[in-house]
Amino acid sequence: MIKYNLKCKNDHEFESWFSDSKEFDKLNKKNLLSCIYCSSKTIKKSIMSPMVSNIKRQDTHYEILDKELRREKDQLLKLRSYIEKNFNYVGKEFSKKVREVYYDKKNKKAIYGTTTLKEREELAEEGIDLLSIPWVEKEN
Repeated sequence: MIKYNLKCKNDHEFESWFSDSKEFDKLNKKNLLSCIYCSSKTIKKSIMSPMVSNIKRQDTHYEILDKELRREKDQLLKLRSYIEKNFNYVGKEFSKKVREVYYDKKNKKAIYGTTTLKEREELAEEGIDLLSIPWVEKEN
């Protein structure tokens, strides 16, 4: 199959598909082609540009995606660094320690750690809101 840009004697332009390049000539010679706008039977092929795959262009999409992913990773690493410098790591004791901070209004300690899904649900039932952050590995 081949697609041609066609033009009638009234300068209307349109496209059509043909089984091969000889098909257009055969149909045009028999006056079986007509303009879709004015029904003129005088049809010529106009200059067309072939559709060529552009590998460099595809690479550019990957480069953009790669840059975006690196930017996101850098943002997450900055957030991780901030947390590590300004919060106390309590590890798996997080659910216990966060309750202590939450219920002792004088205690304004900033902590971070890990919880299980069940612990997280229990904390949510108590009204303790948590924020989960993707913990990006520095070496990754």
